[in-house]
Amino acid sequence: MTTRRPPWVLAGVLAGLAGLATSYATAMVLTIRESPVVAVAEQVIRLAPDAVTEGAISLLGTLDKPALVIGILLLLLSCFAGAGALARRGWWQPVLVWVALGAVGLAAVMGQRGSAPIDAAPVVVGLLTWVTVHSALTDALLRARRRPELESRERRVFLMVAGAISVASLGIAVAGRFVGAGRRHVEVSRRLLRIPGVTRRQAPPATSLGLPGVAPWQTPNEDFYRIDTTIALPAIEPEDWSLRIHGMVERELTLTYSELVARTVTESWITLNCVSNEVGGDLVGNARWSGVRIADLLADLGVSADADCVLQTSHDGWTCATPLEALTDERDAMLAVAMNGRPLPIEHGFPVRTIVPGLYGYVSATKWVVDLEVSTFADSVGYWTTRGWSAEGPVKIASRIDVPRSGDEVPAGEVTFGGVAWHQQTGIAAVEVQVDGGAWGRAELGQVPSVDTWVQWALTVDVPEGDHEVRVRAVGKDGATQTSVLRSPDPDGSTGLHTIEISASA
Repeated sequence: MTTRRPPWVLAGVLAGLAGLATSYATAMVLTIRESPVVAVAEQVIRLAPDAVTEGAISLLGTLDKPALVIGILLLLLSCFAGAGALARRGWWQPVLVWVALGAVGLAAVMGQRGSAPIDAAPVVVGLLTWVTVHSALTDALLRARRRPELESRERRVFLMVAGAISVASLGIAVAGRFVGAGRRHVEVSRRLLRIPGVTRRQAPPATSLGLPGVAPWQTPNEDFYRIDTTIALPAIEPEDWSLRIHGMVERELTLTYSELVARTVTESWITLNCVSNEVGGDLVGNARWSGVRIADLLADLGVSADADCVLQTSHDGWTCATPLEALTDERDAMLAVAMNGRPLPIEHGFPVRTIVPGLYGYVSATKWVVDLEVSTFADSVGYWTTRGWSAEGPVKIASRIDVPRSGDEVPAGEVTFGGVAWHQQTGIAAVEVQVDGGAWGRAELGQVPSVDTWVQWALTVDVPEGDHEVRVRAVGKDGATQTSVLRSPDPDGSTGLHTIEISASA
């Protein structure tokens, strides 16, 4: 009697899942930042054509990376099933599949920035699990194949072994998660950290207009937007962090975390926004950042007159090239150590990140920063500039309507519109609102401490019954009015006027 195909496929799938579980557990126990699956996903992100990357971001938004990981897992399941089916033809064919998968994982892990030999351990453990478990499962099937009279008993043995492996795999993965407390320890270190000179005062109340529905003056840390190219966030103990400043300087400098925070700490309200933010989008936030001014650090190093940029590198290998002028002029470009009066959250770059007012994040805001190389734009390119985005990314003037929302139904009569506007390094002089193509009405503005923050605005307009189109525009302190020309974010930021449609009823 010939053994049916499904048990062979099941054996491959179970062996594959067991290998993933032991691989993941090993990564957690050794506090390795990336499991092999995550490492493969990040290599896919790095190697994917620009059109594919941008299309995925446009279609899926922040779900692009979870979707990629799920896709890789589904592909792995099909490979596991294939290895199981091949076992019917001989022991060596599935071994080739396991070795090939292990080689892909090893190449991805060792291709990560700063990888060490220990990072290969999860791949090796996973590969050994695949081969060993699959061998054990196929042995039961082969015995049943050779002795049909005992097939029923052997099948029961197979099912018992398969069940035990399933339970053990789940237990190993869960145990690894609990044992691998590296990230949790970093989070505890972050919560207990006290940075001299960083206060915990609340945002000045005078900056807020107090209009319900408008984005708060101070964006809470947990609500601040995030754009990451990494899947597994770096978890770095402060005592393990250091920053190297080198390149076109007379003297190199390496700073530890304690040396950095021992320097003079400055504090500034700064609005950050992503170049990918669409007109009216929410990839923007305002926070109180504390850190050490980069200009003060560079002033002591003898920067070459020929240099015009600084290549920033993150712990996970992400890079951006920032105009040197933006790091050395009067603005508070800083190595930030705190956000809204507390040490940086891990997801926002703990222990240290860069903040540069007036530039989009893709050319300035490096989380988990570990390296600053003074260089030239001719010799340095960043992660996004190699994908077609502009080399320099000055922030464009923008405004947004937060209340009412597009599609809302409001009572006819006096309607209060409100929102935020920003133009870092220039400032907002006025915000104007237009209903149905009529005259522009000037809004009331909230008070702000500097030109580097957004400003809240509000305007009450008499709106008659019916459907209406409402637009907003900002005027900068340089006299420039926000353009109505609609452009997509690529390659240097979106333009156009945020427009909403509302219905007023009696």
